[in-house]
Amino acid sequence: MSRYDGVTLERVVKQARTVAVVGASDNPQRPSNEVARYLHAQGLRIFPVNPKLESLFGLPAFGSLAEIGEPVDIVDVFRRPSATPEVAEQAVAAGAGTLWLQLGVINDEAARIAERGGLTVIMDRCLAVEHRRLLRTSSGPHG
Repeated sequence: MSRYDGVTLERVVKQARTVAVVGASDNPQRPSNEVARYLHAQGLRIFPVNPKLESLFGLPAFGSLAEIGEPVDIVDVFRRPSATPEVAEQAVAAGAGTLWLQLGVINDEAARIAERGGLTVIMDRCLAVEHRRLLRTSSGPHG
């Protein structure tokens, strides 16, 4: 189920300056690590959220969204769908702008919670893929 249109997707991606990566991992083989690394390299402020991490890429990690202490533009979620309603509640409480559920992460209850709290919701899309596509950026000299 799509909860956004192309215009909304483009607005969210192009206007984002801060991203909380919920479920961030220090394992370079994990998608959350790859996406966070890419976004950080593109100049976005990244807030890794994982109570098991102290830092990621030299950035302090946070145990929860509430610990960040400032609103973020996007809460990018790399968690099981069953964990996302709680993340949505935290994103609303933290004053986030968008709840972004990564590829394969779909939960209508989380979407309803976020939407009721005034957040834009994007599900089952990869933020790094959309960022590359919409901003035509490259990760190196050969794209």
